[in-house]
Amino acid sequence: MSGRITSHQLSNGLYVSGRPEQVKERQPTIASRAIPYTGGDVKKSGELGKMFDIHVLDPTSNAPPPPPKISRLSSSSSQHNSGSVRSGINSGTIPKKSSGPIPLQPTGLITSGPIGSGSLLGSSTGRGSSTHLESAGKAVYGPAVTSLSAEKLSGAGSIAVPKVAVWVVVVVVAMGLLVGGFLMASVKKAVVLVAVGGVVLPAVVVVVTWNLTWRERGLLGFARRYPEAELRGAVHGQYVKVTGVVTCGSIPLESSYQRVSRCVYVSTELYEYKGWGGKSANPKHRCFSWGSRHTEKYVADFYISDFQSGLRALVKAGYGAKVAPFVKPATVVDVTKENRDKSPSFLQWLADRSLSTDDRIMRLKEGYIKEGSTVSVVGVVQRHENVLMIVPPTEPVSTGCQWIRCLLPTYVEGLILTCDDNQDADVVPV
Repeated sequence: MSGRITSHQLSNGLYVSGRPEQVKERQPTIASRAIPYTGGDVKKSGELGKMFDIHVLDPTSNAPPPPPKISRLSSSSSQHNSGSVRSGINSGTIPKKSSGPIPLQPTGLITSGPIGSGSLLGSSTGRGSSTHLESAGKAVYGPAVTSLSAEKLSGAGSIAVPKVAVWVVVVVVAMGLLVGGFLMASVKKAVVLVAVGGVVLPAVVVVVTWNLTWRERGLLGFARRYPEAELRGAVHGQYVKVTGVVTCGSIPLESSYQRVSRCVYVSTELYEYKGWGGKSANPKHRCFSWGSRHTEKYVADFYISDFQSGLRALVKAGYGAKVAPFVKPATVVDVTKENRDKSPSFLQWLADRSLSTDDRIMRLKEGYIKEGSTVSVVGVVQRHENVLMIVPPTEPVSTGCQWIRCLLPTYVEGLILTCDDNQDADVVPV
């Protein structure tokens, strides 16, 4: 009987071979408890917060928080994922992004930065509508506003002599020398050659002096006579002239002395009169004339609504663009030795710019283009991401020969900006 196969009965009544299995002791079970919802806050996650070395402070205690520990996991992860969101999580901080609509300026318009920069709004800070900073009473604009103080002749270039005129002068001089040489050989007197040179050289000097004197007026005449175009039919890259009402962009300007607000262009110029032996306003200041001592000129991006088609275009005049403005300034202050103390605001304006207030005859002029003024802009049409813009040309533009006015071609760089003299009368409420 010893070799009999043992069997045992299961709980369901069946008999199976083999010895019954030893019942093992069961591990004590731990009562489960509800896990509170943390809302994504690592500090409320208990053991999870300890994994990232985040210490939860007791609100009843006043002890300072312990210094954070730099774990090997977080340091290695941040090295492999530097600059990403994952690096911020490993280091214990979660970067936050602000969401919401883009803040608009009072005009409700958005002007872009330089083409290709990827920024929507011009970067600037300051008082009021974030237009500029005030440094000791002087407006200091950011890079989004173009400063024209250092520009010569309002951004205009130099006189360009055409090849035809050069060949004409060469032929005339050669014929004069040939005739003078023939007469000198026949008469045997050198005075004939001197007489011919005395006629040709003064004529050349007169022409050059005339063009230097009336060069700016020739440029203004070129801009006024240039035919106007419609923005509706203008193609990409076309050089056009557009006339319409202007509207400020994201950075409205303000005049320096009169504080005229919401302008697209402002200029303030200080002139001094030099008598015999007086002080010079600049190194090129001549006696018995007015010389420029201080100049402030600023222009920013603005909008223009075309009179021809009714379309609105963004004029890219900011961010260091080359602009040739032709805006006639008006005299706002005339200071002599007698009425110097009667203008405290003018003396404060000089002090803010560290300009001396000694016994000088001074004159302050200001020019501006207010929002709602009628302006003509000459530039190149450009379409960028469904935005119609007028940008400065990449190459200087020649005005051509003006034979009636005896003016040689002049090259002008950048946008040409003209405005009527009586600006306040033509302002349209915007």
